[in-house]
Amino acid sequence: MAQAASKTCEMCMSAAGIQYCLDCEEYYCANCKLLHYRQKLSRTHQFQKATDLIPEGTSKCNEHREELTLMCNTCGVLVCTSCVTGKHNGHTFSKFSGAIAQLRGENETRINSRRREANQHKKNIEQSLIWFDNAVESVIKTITEECTMIKRMVDKSIAEMIAFVKEQSQKEKYKLIQMMSEAESVLDAGLKLDKDRQELDKIKQDRTMIQK
Repeated sequence: MAQAASKTCEMCMSAAGIQYCLDCEEYYCANCKLLHYRQKLSRTHQFQKATDLIPEGTSKCNEHREELTLMCNTCGVLVCTSCVTGKHNGHTFSKFSGAIAQLRGENETRINSRRREANQHKKNIEQSLIWFDNAVESVIKTITEECTMIKRMVDKSIAEMIAFVKEQSQKEKYKLIQMMSEAESVLDAGLKLDKDRQELDKIKQDRTMIQK
């Protein structure tokens, strides 16, 4: 694997190697990467940005002081080539760059899974909000309908009470008018009797004067 952080394309040897082939362990420019994909043997190769690579030589084995270039799949730790025949003898290994790609793939898988879960959770919340809004609207509609019905009943009751009061007042008024009419008749009869008495008294006086 190339050692420097800034690399030249290992195919054309002129452009900057901005992409790294994890299978070939070589740097490619953008054009050479496309050509690499078009070849039958390398069309399934995996690439990643050169800036995402972890530079070699930054970590060394504490026991052998060699670069950690392999991943022990059995122990899940980075090892050097001497560790393969040492205490990690018989274990399975993968290239450091391949392990990084695998971890990145696993992380992307977990992230995508979490993203799907979050989206589903969001949809569930949105559906719950829609259900809640519909429930609130239903309650408001029920309250409005009941209030309208109660108002109609109250208005009807008030109208019936007003009609009853008017009817009773008309009856009472008619009774009072009848009583007043009867009182006036009695008064007229009394006046007539008083007038007749006065005429009789006058006739008596006239007879008395004549007899004298």
